[in-house]
Amino acid sequence: MNLIAKVCGITNAGDARMALTAGADLVGFVRHPPSPRHCEDLESASTGVGMRGVLVSVSDHIDTVIDEAIGYGLGWIQPYLPAGERTHALARAHAAGLKLLLPWPDSPDQEPVAADLYLWETAPSQSGVHGGSGQTHAGEFPPPGPFLLAGGLDGGNVGDRIGALTQEQRKQCRGVDAASRLEASPGRKSIPKTQHFTSTVHAIQI
Repeated sequence: MNLIAKVCGITNAGDARMALTAGADLVGFVRHPPSPRHCEDLESASTGVGMRGVLVSVSDHIDTVIDEAIGYGLGWIQPYLPAGERTHALARAHAAGLKLLLPWPDSPDQEPVAADLYLWETAPSQSGVHGGSGQTHAGEFPPPGPFLLAGGLDGGNVGDRIGALTQEQRKQCRGVDAASRLEASPGRKSIPKTQHFTSTVHAIQI
């Protein structure tokens, strides 16, 4: 099985084209102004990305995220939502023709919620932010289904991080996500770091 390589935190059209040329299967656009990876001009940045684009958004309402993703022709949403909105996010996404990549922090006592894929990432209680912190997590509380592994990943450590998963976790792992460690500067991707990451991910066999 070929693993999915998701490059997140894209802020401009040049980096989006570069990431796709480098082999990224999915590219993520953050729409959250406090983030250094906030994509101000999503219309320009997402041109030509289409269904491989992932809208990453912090919102109180799933429909707001869905409407924006549809407006820019993206195929996926990665919404940070209140608990009540998470419960019906998958049904709403599918009704709109979108796929749901649901953030799943590495923390206990979470209610299982349906998704197409989960993003197993560092908990905000540890990092202080929603995703993209560059910090790893202990991998103690896996999602209830297939996931992308996230949290401090790059081409140099992704193989070891995948190798450290349990046998059962590897069965559920569908790919990996990287953001801050692929940057030349905040919000700007490094070509060699991105190429190293995607080529390494695609060479991994699990």
